[in-house]
Amino acid sequence: LVTVIAGVVCVASALIYYGMEGYAKGRFELGQADEPDKVNFKEIFSFGKSFWFIVLLCVTFYSAVFPFQTFAVKYFIHAHGLERGTGGFLNSLLTLFSMILTPLFGLFADYFGKRSNLMIFGAALLIPVYFLLMNMSHSWYLIDLGVFSFEVSSLTLPMAIMGIAFSLIPAVMWPAVALIVKEQKLGTAYGLMTMIQNIGLAGFNLLIGWANDYAGAGAENPDGYNLGLWIFSSLGFFGLVFAFLLKRNEAGPDGHGLEKGIRRQTSD
Repeated sequence: LVTVIAGVVCVASALIYYGMEGYAKGRFELGQADEPDKVNFKEIFSFGKSFWFIVLLCVTFYSAVFPFQTFAVKYFIHAHGLERGTGGFLNSLLTLFSMILTPLFGLFADYFGKRSNLMIFGAALLIPVYFLLMNMSHSWYLIDLGVFSFEVSSLTLPMAIMGIAFSLIPAVMWPAVALIVKEQKLGTAYGLMTMIQNIGLAGFNLLIGWANDYAGAGAENPDGYNLGLWIFSSLGFFGLVFAFLLKRNEAGPDGHGLEKGIRRQTSD
């Protein structure tokens, strides 16, 4: 029912936007987009190294997060003995953190730049997350704020770290493409990036499913999930490598100004 309501809101929003667009066309002079270049599929291979490093980071990063989310609640129940509601809360921290922090990280990148460094930091955050999940025993801690108190699970720490990474990298990575690729080719670049991302997600969902089956992961064998968690950790490492290669390429003559923000541009 919640999903149905969300779908209705989406359709209603599209209809409202359609009406607003028609209203504006009749009363205002709207800006006209430049004539797009003719589509040439050979130009896909002309994108520079920085673009491909971002694409590879995109694949590894999302493949290290989304496939885990698909079975995270079950993992928390089987491996840590949590109730379904608590597991759902921990899994929801990714969305909660991204809702709050993504705009802030975006503002930071716009103003200060340092986009490559931010992507390196975000990728590095993913590496310890799954080690903590594998080795941290579940316990509860009482937080007393005087006016009210509440209990916090120890597993909140790794999920909070993942939530910060999940907020930081997308806030910097997707807008960075617009600085690297010409405006006329942005649609092609984003489409290609999304296609490769989804190919990676499909492949790693299958791989993690196979790993859980192969290791016999389940309530009777919670350690069977560790093989999949090791795969996720390795993706964090490869993401760090691609982010570092991006920074090195941007520091050379082929750089696109990813390290510059509003403050740096003003001072220059």
